[in-house]
Amino acid sequence: MTNDILDLAAQVGRALQAKGLLLTTAESCTGGGVSQAITEIAGSTGWFDCGFVTYSNASKTELLDVPAALIAQLGTVSEEVAAAMASGALANSNAHIALSTTGIAGPTGAVPGKPVGTVCFGWSDGEHTHTERLVFAGDRQGVREQTVVHALQGLLRFLN
Repeated sequence: MTNDILDLAAQVGRALQAKGLLLTTAESCTGGGVSQAITEIAGSTGWFDCGFVTYSNASKTELLDVPAALIAQLGTVSEEVAAAMASGALANSNAHIALSTTGIAGPTGAVPGKPVGTVCFGWSDGEHTHTERLVFAGDRQGVREQTVVHALQGLLRFLN
């Protein structure tokens, strides 16, 4: 884990703690990388509730209440699914804020309109939800690391 990621996780912790908020994560392409970064920070129990690693479509539906019809219609890698993942994480945890990641880290998995490196993000507080879709360059590890960084940076922006 890079120092940049750890620094971002510590900043997220300070921001959440200052607001008295608990975080939950719903991760697919990052495989728990955001949660790992967060739990590397001592004292994260004060601001991190839990993380969901929902790699399969079935787990997104079963654990996060993402409608199977939404996945079938738009695909797993969509802003709408990212938003539903964040909402589902909030509904199934004690957290106040959620972030989600879903994407194609590669080297395979590209589909028309969604090349390798496509990642969708969601950040939600239950009242407001923000989503983004980005395409990162690099190999599988590079895409996953960039995704973790952007998820944490986006959370900091969402909190302000």
